[in-house]
Amino acid sequence: MKITSGKFAGMKAVSTEAGTIAAAAMDQRGSLKKALGAATEGGATDAMMEEFKAIVTEVLTPHASAILLDPQWGIEPSTKRSSNAGLLLAYEESGYDNTRPGRLPDLLPHWSVQRLKTVGADCIKVLIYYTPYDVTAVNEEKHAFIERIGDECRSNDIPFFLEFIGYDAEGGDEKEIECASIKPDVVAGSMAEFSKDRYGVDVMKVEIPVNMKFVEGTASYQGAKAYTRDEALGLFRKTAEVAQKPFIYLSAGVSNSEFTESLELAGESGVEFAGVLCGRATWKEGIPIYAEKGGEAFRSWLQTDGVKNIGNVNEALSGATSWFGSYTADSEAT
Repeated sequence: MKITSGKFAGMKAVSTEAGTIAAAAMDQRGSLKKALGAATEGGATDAMMEEFKAIVTEVLTPHASAILLDPQWGIEPSTKRSSNAGLLLAYEESGYDNTRPGRLPDLLPHWSVQRLKTVGADCIKVLIYYTPYDVTAVNEEKHAFIERIGDECRSNDIPFFLEFIGYDAEGGDEKEIECASIKPDVVAGSMAEFSKDRYGVDVMKVEIPVNMKFVEGTASYQGAKAYTRDEALGLFRKTAEVAQKPFIYLSAGVSNSEFTESLELAGESGVEFAGVLCGRATWKEGIPIYAEKGGEAFRSWLQTDGVKNIGNVNEALSGATSWFGSYTADSEAT
């Protein structure tokens, strides 16, 4: 499939030379501020948010193909990234509208794709909460929302990364075994929907299609079975089969060991995933260190444990497949 030269250049900027995406994620806002606030007596300040993001960016980007940041606290930290790392910027508000049902999204009010590109974004990322099983009115609103962003990215000739996080429309706890049983269908349905050309999505950022804590026969297994290991491998394949666009996996806040094991399963299953955008699995254990001992102590922790964590993820990416097989540029200039 041919894409514009601008989109192709943006994709290359956030990828390895081999065409896989080994990106770090540091766009957390509400969850990070809450975690930092809980670990400090006075709560998290804007200065703390910026410093935390800057240290993560500086230490981890030499080991990443890109960094995902937000324009609220991430513009100055983005200047600290290694020269080998591209920049993705988040466009959505943190969290979702809790005044109406359906976890409806919104965009940052003072930003646009044009403005994000002007401050240096190579790619645009938007997160929505999505399940194919919510009511039609909710999903049609989300579909129109993504169509508008896709058109905005097309007009600015910049790649669009869409991240979708599943949920139970009936209000169940996504961490429980009941939701683990429906998770593969939610992931597959979402991937099939947003593969459609009308949305203008260039890369889908997707959840691991199983909850590893309920996969019998894995190191992450915690005693209650939703699927066997062989069934999990089959579910990786089943969800990947519907994808018509390149996709990468997100870490969703799980531990480093759980995320790397899930990537190893993905590789073993033979699915053609293009890489990862990995955040908390590399740096979240350093939050209390930063809160209690300050930036330099956190930097020292990242230089050892954080680098080890991202190294584990990179090693597990041996099974990733280049997106070059999906896209070619429409101009030889790139």
